[in-house]
Amino acid sequence: MAKMAGKEMVVEALKREGVEVIFGFPGGAIIDIYDALEKDGSIKHVLVRHEQGAAHAADGYARASGKVGVCLVTSGPGATNTVTGIATAYMDSIPIVVLTGQVPTGLIGNDAFQEVDIVGITRPCTKHNYLVKDVKDLPRILKEAFYIARSGRPGPVLIDLPKDVQNSTAEFDYPEEVDLRSYKPVLSPHQKQIKRAFKLIEQAKNPVIYAGGGVIISGAHKELRKLAETIWSPVTMTLMGLGGFPGTHELSLGMLGMHGTYCANMAMANSDLIIAVGARFDDRVTGKIDAFAPKAKIIHIDVDPTSIQKNVKVDVPIVGDCRKALKMLIAAIEEDGRPSEIWKEKHEPWLEQLKAWNERHPLSYKTEEGVIKPQYVIEKLYELTKGKAIITTEVGQNQMWAAQFYKFDEPRTLLSSGGLGTMGYGFPAAIGAQMAFPDKLVVDIAGDGSIQMNIQEMATAMEQRLPVKIVILNNQFLGMVRQWQELFYDRRYVATSFQVTPDFVKIAEAYGAKGFRATKPEEVESVLKEGLETPGLVIMEFAIAKEEGVFPMVPAGKATTEMLLV
Repeated sequence: MAKMAGKEMVVEALKREGVEVIFGFPGGAIIDIYDALEKDGSIKHVLVRHEQGAAHAADGYARASGKVGVCLVTSGPGATNTVTGIATAYMDSIPIVVLTGQVPTGLIGNDAFQEVDIVGITRPCTKHNYLVKDVKDLPRILKEAFYIARSGRPGPVLIDLPKDVQNSTAEFDYPEEVDLRSYKPVLSPHQKQIKRAFKLIEQAKNPVIYAGGGVIISGAHKELRKLAETIWSPVTMTLMGLGGFPGTHELSLGMLGMHGTYCANMAMANSDLIIAVGARFDDRVTGKIDAFAPKAKIIHIDVDPTSIQKNVKVDVPIVGDCRKALKMLIAAIEEDGRPSEIWKEKHEPWLEQLKAWNERHPLSYKTEEGVIKPQYVIEKLYELTKGKAIITTEVGQNQMWAAQFYKFDEPRTLLSSGGLGTMGYGFPAAIGAQMAFPDKLVVDIAGDGSIQMNIQEMATAMEQRLPVKIVILNNQFLGMVRQWQELFYDRRYVATSFQVTPDFVKIAEAYGAKGFRATKPEEVESVLKEGLETPGLVIMEFAIAKEEGVFPMVPAGKATTEMLLV
């Protein structure tokens, strides 16, 4: 075991954990680790222009690749600027490790320059965090951090590194494995619960599979499809679950919930069995909880036991990894011996009812002469990309239109802030995704409000020569809040109408990128084609209908069957 300084231990641990890229912004309290990174030279560092961008980029990298994302920032304001990004990753179960500089241990608690208790601040929004007080503990802590971040229900882990710890030396004894007495994720489901679940599936006439982000995190998309095609059950997905089941599949009902499809919400309301896989029954899905799925028994599969029974009563809880649970469930069904044709025949009346609901109220929008409808832009984007792009979104109407009108057939192709709903997430996340996959098409679908939250990261994209494409749906409003004001506040548009909107084409040019604009429907396709075909970073701006809404919409406090339609 060689002796190393703490800063060298950090670099060596990152290499052993397979880290290839870090997103960060330097400062005095972290400068020693930056120096160690430069001396080693084997890990790519991406210099962002704001620490929130670093956290979101690490998050986007993690969502797209399935690896742990890493960001590196200094103490005080550098650390606090990451908090929104950390909370975003926490809410959506994304594995990132955040390394923060800290003042020397002897100055902690003395209000030293750029001192802040980042461990205390982030305790509610990290899976775990550490303040390293002794360099001897650093190898163990680094190993534990990556293990905790990626195992069980993934999430962000923060390590606070005092300046003296970075420069102290000790033997580098890096553990081969991690054994934490208080942290033992249950990955293998109980066979008895699988048998109970099969009995409910056997009895059901109107089943629905309700798939969430856990399907994607666990890599269970193939098993999910096999289950659906074996028992001929329709599948509906949360925002985080889109891509976990092919959106173009005949059994796909699309997204459910507040802005879900009419068919998906009606299916949940009339189902006699819900098979929930890696989803948490959040309020955007359930609507009025007392009226949610009144006829259904519920099977709930989740690796996080605290997510089961938290919001709704569950008949068969199954704690374990989604992929393992689905494999066991499929095995139980196959052991029964009934061919899929029998299941299809049994569920045919239910499938016909779903088809009728979908035909009655499909996802649609009204066209207007000379006006660009945002849904049309998304449809054309899907058509031109053939559904093969990695799509990131900002938050608000742009996010919901993307979820509704872009069909996601593959996992890890939609990166969006679901739980926290963070404006400004999409563009830095796109940078992270593009770093993970330099040769793939990455498109950020944005609103004119959200894109301005982290637009400074255009400098990062240009510096790294990343060919991210940005589609801005510009209605000169904070669109989703405006929609609520229209529907529920007598059209009092308080603080949602932008009196000053920048020229996004000129902004693109100012950063050395390319910018294109469409103001008429007939220009949409040509602008998208040109923008997608142009090398490098591109902004495509679309002047859309100012007061267009996202529908269907379930008003707050209402049942999911009480949808406002187009």
